Amino acid sequence: MQLKEYVDLYSLTGQNRTTPQECRAFGLKHPSSRFSPLAQLTAWVEAHRKYLEQPTSGERLESYLYYVTLILLAVAFVLGTITGVGLLSYNGHEPVNVIYFLFMAVALPLFTMILALFSMIGANRSKNTLVHISPAYWMERLVALFGKGTAVLDEIKVDPRVLNWLVIKRSQMAALAFSAGLFVALITVVATHDVAFAWSTTLQIDAHAFEHFLRTLALPWRSWMPSAVPTLELVEQSQYYRLGGSISPEMIDHAAVLGAWWKFLAMATLFYAIVLRIPFYMLALWGLQKAIGKGMLSLEGAKLLLECMNEPLISTHNENQNGTLPTKSLDYPRSVENIAGVYESIEGWSLPKEALSVICDTLSVEASVCVEVGGNNTLEMDKEIASKASGEILLIVKAWEPPTMDFMDYLQLLAASAKKIVVVPVGTAEEGYVPNIRHKEVWVRKLAEADLEKVWVAA
Repeated sequence: MQLKEYVDLYSLTGQNRTTPQECRAFGLKHPSSRFSPLAQLTAWVEAHRKYLEQPTSGERLESYLYYVTLILLAVAFVLGTITGVGLLSYNGHEPVNVIYFLFMAVALPLFTMILALFSMIGANRSKNTLVHISPAYWMERLVALFGKGTAVLDEIKVDPRVLNWLVIKRSQMAALAFSAGLFVALITVVATHDVAFAWSTTLQIDAHAFEHFLRTLALPWRSWMPSAVPTLELVEQSQYYRLGGSISPEMIDHAAVLGAWWKFLAMATLFYAIVLRIPFYMLALWGLQKAIGKGMLSLEGAKLLLECMNEPLISTHNENQNGTLPTKSLDYPRSVENIAGVYESIEGWSLPKEALSVICDTLSVEASVCVEVGGNNTLEMDKEIASKASGEILLIVKAWEPPTMDFMDYLQLLAASAKKIVVVPVGTAEEGYVPNIRHKEVWVRKLAEADLEKVWVAA
């Protein structure tokens, strides 16, 4: 689920373009998504996006965020590359201190992952300090100053929870880009320069303790890649002190050995800065999807939209709009008091299948076959439908349109093959499909004149 669907749903629900009948018809057309409100809302947005101004607000916001994220990743990668080159620069007087590089490749990523975890825990709060101090958050504000991003964001009300998760996700992407730049810098410098690595610290740490610490860091790969684990001999030979401002003769003698550190540094960067970051990115992506889903369901109008799609329209037959008695009192020898039930087939005279499905749902009738007859159908098409009819047929007609000769001709064709035909005049959608008594009288009189034994009328 994308942020685009969330924003476009917000825009569509504010327009009130669709009627309850159209919403119910859409719900009946997509029965498989009935038990998945988010899938139903997403499908509805896709079907009605054409009513929005093009490009839609969601598309414009998505385009804006894409370019902001692209700039953020490019900046993060360049910074990571520059940082790596700076840490690995060797001036010939002092070796490259691996502790500095380990801080950027291991300590800093682990620290930011902990901050990311706390950010995710509090992401449902609109004001989250850890989110708002993220470089990704301020990068968006910076880019907005030079583009049209501010205007896009101002006209769209996005749930703060969604924005928080969006910043968290992009923060993880930026961290991955920075680490990738750091890794590329390490491989490039090692491949193109003769780098002497060493380690030095003012802390009281001897070679044995440091070697044990490094072996602990290398636990994820030391069993299958032992060459990327510094040995005690390498640790002892690469320790140096800055007294005198020059490299000791012993280190110069072992210069060829000191380059072996790069394998450990590469694996440490790959695992701690990149591989461990991927689950955090996936978690941020999952959190963003959940936030968008909750945001869509909490949008004003979304609940009403789901109710219209999933709940049958209520129709009453106690009184019509003129306050007269129901059609039950009309004089016709064959009437059906309750038409609810299952029929062999349901046909709608000049009623499109989509409208017919809503009427059937409202009247609580169903059949395996629901077809339109008359209207845009040719005479041959209607004859074929009538010839295949059997059993009990429900024939729904528009009460406000008086019966035509074409209808009466089709009714005779249908009576030749069907066992029983129940004619149901219905009112307009605005009337809840309850027919006007005067309109229905016209139909009853016409059917009484025809006097077809198989034809019944809904009371």
